[in-house]
Formats: sequence, structure tokens, C-alpha cells
Amino acid sequence: MQPILSDIYSVYFGSESYPQLAALLAAKKYSCIYIIADSNTAALCLPVFLSQVVTDLPLEIIEIDHGESMKTIMTCLEVWSALTDLGADRKGLIINLGGGVITDLGGFVASTYKRGIDFINVPTTLLGMVDAAIGGKNGVDLLNLKNQVGTITAPAMVIIDSIFLETLPQNEMRSGLAEMLKHGLIADRAYWVKFLDLENLDFVDLDELIYRSVEIKNDIVMQDPTENGIRKALNFGHTLGHAIESHFLASEKSTLLHGEAIAAGMVLESFVSFEKELLSAAEYSEIKKTIKNIFPAILFSENDVKCILSLLIHDKKNEYGTVKFALIDGIGKIIIDQNTENNVIIAAFSDYKI
Repeated sequence: MQPILSDIYSVYFGSESYPQLAALLAAKKYSCIYIIADSNTAALCLPVFLSQVVTDLPLEIIEIDHGESMKTIMTCLEVWSALTDLGADRKGLIINLGGGVITDLGGFVASTYKRGIDFINVPTTLLGMVDAAIGGKNGVDLLNLKNQVGTITAPAMVIIDSIFLETLPQNEMRSGLAEMLKHGLIADRAYWVKFLDLENLDFVDLDELIYRSVEIKNDIVMQDPTENGIRKALNFGHTLGHAIESHFLASEKSTLLHGEAIAAGMVLESFVSFEKELLSAAEYSEIKKTIKNIFPAILFSENDVKCILSLLIHDKKNEYGTVKFALIDGIGKIIIDQNTENNVIIAAFSDYKI
């Protein structure tokens, strides 16, 4: 599978990634490699990864607990301290081996330690492969607010090897699917159509589906690395989705996986697109039916909706206190910086229940 190359960083796939990694390690003359992994990836993925790494460099493992609750400044403080205790200098290299929590947090740690050292992302979840590890966004949550503190700093390389997905639970695979659906909805109708009959989808072709998702996201990021314009398209489903995820993190409800919250956000924001006459009734019905057939419906009380609306003001896309949405302008097209009234959002939650 051909790498996706750019002036900023490159993405390599499968077994062909590891010779490229070896070449980078030899060329850059790093002082030491520091692998950041969580307790799951350290046990299940690290041995597989290390078996492919060819280097004489000293290597240290920094392991953190698993889960979104670890994506905090306090965890960063622990990792920064570990790097300092291990004598990490500016010629050190961090390799982030894990899902979105690890690549987000590890990228932030690397981009701030000693004002920035190189890092490589090796995502081990479907969500990480098609979204979190791509694009150079790094950061952590602030209390229950998603990704409120962070940087946009590109990795030196991204390695995507679907062998790691063999260890992934079904709900985590489904979570990653949400971002793949999003890519079709915002940029490629033909890609979206491939998911309409999921039961008959041949997952032998999963590598090709992952590749197309990476291609779509990378194309958008390369046009607008710092999210001043078209990169906002990638936030479709995320304005409400992140607010939903944040609310569930802070409440006594069961925590949602990122993709589960984004799936609901895409249905809700598709309704907003329909209300603004950007989507036809048939298109909205197709989106709602497809997503709700894949993802279990979330139960929202009236108080849940009220709390979610109050969280929207913290969304990073807001400008001058106004909530901005990326909406679908027909399946496969997007329009950014759209204002939306609260009564339309409330109506979206009402329709979601049907």
C-alpha cells in the first residue's frame, strides 16, 4: 500500500512501515526512544511492535493506565517527570503506541517537553488510525471538557498497521467506524454508500477503507493545518458530539466511547442540516437510519439536553461567543461556520428519539 506523503509528515501502512521507521531512526540520530503506552497496549501491542523495530538505540517504556480518565494534565505531569528522571534530552524520540488517548496525550507531552521533541504516532485502534493519530492535533481534557488544552504539532511519522486491530473489542471497532462514516458524509458520497449495507461489507477490504479515510482527512488537513478554514469540516458531528461526550463524562451516566457520542452528534447535526434546507428529507432519513442501525440509541432526558446546550459555549470552534457548526450541504459536501438556534438543536434531540 502506497504511503501518503506530504511536506509536513508522512503516513506509512502495514509491514512496509517498519523499514521507513528504521531509516528515520538512522537518519535523525536520536539519543533514546521513549514509548508511551497504556496498560492494554503495553500488554497486547507492544511485543508485536518491538518485534518489528530495528535499532541499536536505548529504549524506555512509559506506561499509563487505560482510559479517557487518564487524558489529563496530571497524567502529562507524570510523563514529563518520568522523561526527566530518565534523562530525556531534546534529541529523544517519543513513540505513542495506542488509541486516541495515547496519541493525543503523547503528542502533547512531546510538543511541550523541552519546548518540543520529535514524536511518532502508532495508532492501535480503528479510531486512532482513521482520525486521532492523523493531522497533528494533540491535547488533553480539562475536567470534563474535551481537548481544551493542546497544540497543533505534526508527528515525524505515522505508522498504520491493521494487525493491531486483532486485539480490539467490537465496541471499539464500532467507535472508529463513526469517523469513517463522517469522512464519507463530508467529502465522498461513494465512500459513504459502501457503509449502507454494513452486514455485507467485506472487511477483508478493511485496509482499503482505512486508507481512504486517512486520505480524506489528510487531504483536508494539508489544505488548512491550523484549522482557520476548511479543516473545520472535520468537526461535523463533533460540536454536539463532544458536548454529549463531556456531559456523560461529568454525570453519573455510563461513559460513552468517543465514536458513540459522535455518531449521535452526526444524526443531530444532520437534522440541523435538514432544517436549514441543506439536506433533503430522503438524505436525512438515510443518514439517521444507517447510523442508528449501527450504534445503539442514547437516551437523553430533558435535563441532559439542557446540560449539553450549556456545554456548547466551550466548543473550540466558537468565535466571539457564537456557536459555529459544520453542516452537510448534501451527502459528500460540507459548509462551515454555520450559526444554529437553540430551538433547532432542541428539535434535533426530539427527532433523534423517534
